Amino acid sequence: MKSKLDKALSLVALGVLGVLNSAHAAPVYEIDNIENYELKGTLKDTRNGYALGVNANDELVGISKGKKKLSSSDVEGGVIDVADGIAPEETITYSIDKPIIANNFAFVAKHNDASKPWLPTFDSINGTTDPSNTEVINSVDTFYYGINDAGIKVGSMTAPEKKTENKSTANVADNYWYYRDYEFRGVAKAGSTEIPLVPPYTLFVNADKTKTVELGGWSAATAINNNNLVAGYASIDISKYGSDRVNYCLGTENTLLVDVCVQREQYPNSTGTRNIQYQTRAYVWQIDNDTATGTALPLGLTPKADNTLTFTAQALGLNDNGVVAGRSHVYRNNDTDKLRQDAAYWAKDTEGNYQYHWVPMGDSISSSIAYDINNSGILVGSYRSYIQGYLRDKFFVFDTNTPDVAYVTPNDFGSTTTDLSSKPKDINNKGQVVGYVETTYDKEKPRPKAGFLYEKSTGEFNNLNKLLTCESKGYEKASDGSWARHQVEVRDGSGKTFTYNADIIVVEGTSINEEGTIVGTAFIRKPSLQLDSAGNIIVGENGEALFELNGNGDPVTAYIPGMVVLKPITNGEACTVEDNSDTGNFERSGAATLAWLFALPLVWFRRRIR
Repeated sequence: MKSKLDKALSLVALGVLGVLNSAHAAPVYEIDNIENYELKGTLKDTRNGYALGVNANDELVGISKGKKKLSSSDVEGGVIDVADGIAPEETITYSIDKPIIANNFAFVAKHNDASKPWLPTFDSINGTTDPSNTEVINSVDTFYYGINDAGIKVGSMTAPEKKTENKSTANVADNYWYYRDYEFRGVAKAGSTEIPLVPPYTLFVNADKTKTVELGGWSAATAINNNNLVAGYASIDISKYGSDRVNYCLGTENTLLVDVCVQREQYPNSTGTRNIQYQTRAYVWQIDNDTATGTALPLGLTPKADNTLTFTAQALGLNDNGVVAGRSHVYRNNDTDKLRQDAAYWAKDTEGNYQYHWVPMGDSISSSIAYDINNSGILVGSYRSYIQGYLRDKFFVFDTNTPDVAYVTPNDFGSTTTDLSSKPKDINNKGQVVGYVETTYDKEKPRPKAGFLYEKSTGEFNNLNKLLTCESKGYEKASDGSWARHQVEVRDGSGKTFTYNADIIVVEGTSINEEGTIVGTAFIRKPSLQLDSAGNIIVGENGEALFELNGNGDPVTAYIPGMVVLKPITNGEACTVEDNSDTGNFERSGAATLAWLFALPLVWFRRRIR
């Protein structure tokens, strides 16, 4: 999805430019998927939407999730943080004695759709049905992470539910056990053709080779280039502890059916971890004539034969030259006492074999990760380190053409490096980077975040919300030329009509194409509904839901995340209106991160992808 471009400025020049005030004018953006101050941001009958990738044809992919809620006080107080996502969501129970209910649905949206431009449209994978279809309960979770210019989409999926009769004496309501053949698997979709990206390790064989069990393994596809090369990761073996747990399921002490026992071990436990883990490697698949040929990329170290640790590497982005960016376990400087997970890239040598390359990190860095690389070899990622006594993530840029030159940490909102955490998610061939950045400096509270646009050629770093037109932020212009928040009118179950201020906050940019179209996530303000003690919506006499009201009789508002599309314009101005009509500074509020989408199955694959 990226075209070739002349090599960008050197990192030395970047370091100088990052300090200077550039005369270059930042682009002005408008949100392109708004209709009557309403963000077309998710599938019908789902609560949250996220755009994950956009191609040169202004086609995007994303996911919708189930019910999730953000209160205004949460956003204003900066309660949201990177590790825990944007809000608690409806509880999904992981249980072998209850039906499996899916909560994630893949969608597509297109700019050049005459009847419904940018409207999220459900796209079935592995037999999933539209979430608006209440006659079928889905058991398959699906995700899209990337799309190339040919329209081939990549992501991951779970297997559908299976059930078997429970013949034990256990007190199970419907007398069935529920399980599935795999927990997640990469997939590419070209037109209506689905291409499973099967990991090399799926089958467990015990030590004396007398028993086997199909575990399914795991894999995910995170990106695809214009040569139909897919990047991601896959299981190549099982962990030592995982092997012990499978052997338990095969042993005499287990009273469950083997497949049911294995399912229980593959579900996350109360701490979010899974007993069955896999040795995971960065992986690429070449798509050709609706088939996929996979290749494991080398780990950043060579484990000893008797080493029982679980080592992991992941590919998260790639360019059209086949250079892959991601992260891997590595012994820094070949010191076995310095085992870390660090940013890496893989490139083919003269014989056509992929070779691992470490992005050098100092001892003060606890870990790092690379998210993307453009056709000029400019890699973007983030590292984690203590800054002013607090652990922060910082966005960095690294030129793979000059690997002996250290990475550069661009300045964000200051003339020097600040302690604001930031992470990039994508870079195009013009050197434009999008991601998210913290926007407040309070050290004792979780910090709200906003989407950013970084121009590598000038070193200019901008909060995306400061580049938006007033209309895109929820304002409307009066006849006297003044601006004010648009008043949204709503009626609830009492029959009364209420108003509240429109508000839209861009909290993350996840992908940017060569024309500067940015897709990501925004919060849009909505009224909160009254719920009973069981969490059910309270309905009024007229059959409509009742709003939660504050002491003044006004609706209590909530922020709902939805996909957002930003297009650069040439005939508009960035909004400079200062609005203090609401409690809290909304431009500085809010946060969202999709790090968990790119970090499966490591830290973030623990509670959010059901």
